[in-house]
Amino acid sequence: MRHPTLLPGRRALLAVAVLAAATAVGAPAHAAAPTVDRQQRYAAAAAEYGVPTDVLLGVSYLESRWDSNAGTPSTSGGYGPMHLTDARHVTALPVRGHHDTGTEDPRGDDSRTTLAPVPRTAQDPAPPAAASQTVDAAAALTGATPDALRTDADVNIRGGAALLASYQRELGAPVGAGTDPATWYGAVARYTGADSADAAAAFADEVFTTIGAGASRVTDDGQRITLPARAIRPQRSWLDRLGLRRLDRPDGLECPRTISCEWIPAPYAAFGDGDYGNHDLSDRPARQKIEYIVIHDTEGSWATTLRLVQDPTYVSWHYTLRSVDGHVAQHVRTKDVAWHAGNWYVNAKAVGLEHEGYAAQGTWYTEAMYRTSAKLVRHLALRLGVPLDRQHIIGHDNVPGTVAANVRGMHWDTGPYWDWTHYFELLHAPRLDTGTPSTGLVRIDPDFATNQPAFVGCVTVGVPCAPRGSSAVVLRSAPAADAPLVNDIALRPDGTPNTMEVSDHGARASAGQTYALAGRQGDWTAIWYLGQRAWFHNPASRPTASWTVGVVATPKPGRATIPVYGRAYPEQAAYPAGVPYQTISPLQYTLAAGQRYAVGAVLPGEYYRASTVDGSSPGDWTVIRGKNRYAQIQFGHRIMYVDLADVLLLPSPVGAPR
Repeated sequence: MRHPTLLPGRRALLAVAVLAAATAVGAPAHAAAPTVDRQQRYAAAAAEYGVPTDVLLGVSYLESRWDSNAGTPSTSGGYGPMHLTDARHVTALPVRGHHDTGTEDPRGDDSRTTLAPVPRTAQDPAPPAAASQTVDAAAALTGATPDALRTDADVNIRGGAALLASYQRELGAPVGAGTDPATWYGAVARYTGADSADAAAAFADEVFTTIGAGASRVTDDGQRITLPARAIRPQRSWLDRLGLRRLDRPDGLECPRTISCEWIPAPYAAFGDGDYGNHDLSDRPARQKIEYIVIHDTEGSWATTLRLVQDPTYVSWHYTLRSVDGHVAQHVRTKDVAWHAGNWYVNAKAVGLEHEGYAAQGTWYTEAMYRTSAKLVRHLALRLGVPLDRQHIIGHDNVPGTVAANVRGMHWDTGPYWDWTHYFELLHAPRLDTGTPSTGLVRIDPDFATNQPAFVGCVTVGVPCAPRGSSAVVLRSAPAADAPLVNDIALRPDGTPNTMEVSDHGARASAGQTYALAGRQGDWTAIWYLGQRAWFHNPASRPTASWTVGVVATPKPGRATIPVYGRAYPEQAAYPAGVPYQTISPLQYTLAAGQRYAVGAVLPGEYYRASTVDGSSPGDWTVIRGKNRYAQIQFGHRIMYVDLADVLLLPSPVGAPR
């Protein structure tokens, strides 16, 4: 059934008439009229510039999911529902990145010299202007000011419609609201400013797939938008008129065919004094099972990120994803070990994806990048046997420090503004929702758009961030809104409460993470978190969590406390002669009797030895395994490990604490 505001002709003309009436009494053409909702604004803009309404809605959905994001920029400098880019404006804004507060060694291997890469934000040049300044073209076409195009959603929609129509005319294709949407494929492909035919086509294909499937949602500013499903066979031949380069897809490129992907290799090279970079060779998963896919953001532009990953003296990751269109570059084979997560145990068992963006800025990620990332991660997870859950698909901010001294310096991207719930929907991840409060496990599950914690410091330390949907719930020391936040003793050794600083994740749980229930009181739910009860607001009328089932770890009888580890290494006896023992060193946390923590996996104690460019050192390019086994637990915001010999593994308890 077609939504009434999307019917061609009379409805669109009515919306135009309302806008004309507003103009006639002295209001600007883009002024919001109370009788015209956002759906009608799309219809009016489509009619005004001769763009099929479903094409305009489809492009906007792929850019922003129709959200206005309070007039703040995306990670690639785009504004509003139509993602009009204004790099000149964005690059003049102050930038805070996770490197401002993190000091981690991305390799995270104590047996080698510490790496201390130069912060990427200090090297970031201004993005190129060509695809990063569409707001200027939209201003010229509409007569609106750049400021209005950035901050007013309705003006932004008109600007996007005007751009699409101008691209269609430049291609020599028909323009008009009644034109066949199939003929708009070339204009849609051009919209992101992609520099290759592959990236432009991947975006356009996803737009027409969205039109075919339809969509309906309430935007972040409360507007119900509907795109009725309509089967369209796009005329892809229009793409040829853009004259874009075609990418090579060499054998061995590890991307699904449905995404735009190229091979930009990270160098593996010696550069003197026995040093080399910027990753290690291996033969995974034959040599060692891959357990994790780690989601990062780049803290720099696409151009800077590509330059850095091609530096043999820098560090590495397996893939980079571009914000504006979701295009992917692969740098390291998944069989090899990249240096990205700050924990050698995790690096040796992980694939790392960097997404163009900034964790601290309160910026937003495009739907195009979310969708491409989800397609890539699902492809990798199915091929490598990585479960599609939050115990194995983790953020860099969920990776533990290796030893106590390193915990405080660990990076915290992707931060609280990555939409984990939507991401897992795109992954088509299985979800177990058969639990009740009595089954004793809690899955963090806030509504992203309306969950807006009052973080500070996105741009300036201590200054409130712009209101923004978030995956994070805030954890307090008692069931009250004015209770202090809980303490993370590694981040605040003096025992004082953690803070609402956007970089301070010590009193925060994130969507999809599973914790053991520690109590309930009124609208508040407690979980076991870093050795203490942590409370979050979870009213039945507006829940921020759901109930599930699983396995928990608790200390064996007679143990008052047990140690917690940041890596799951084998015992000393497992190391062959010539290979230095990697100390099994506990973190500053302990797990006390009576506490329970959700178990994500049971893992062998392993250490991948790699220390020379040619594998010539004793034990190099081998996995050292011992008798130790570990349980991976959700201990705080980060995953951690406990020795299996110290704990009982039990079904999540019936009759959980209340």
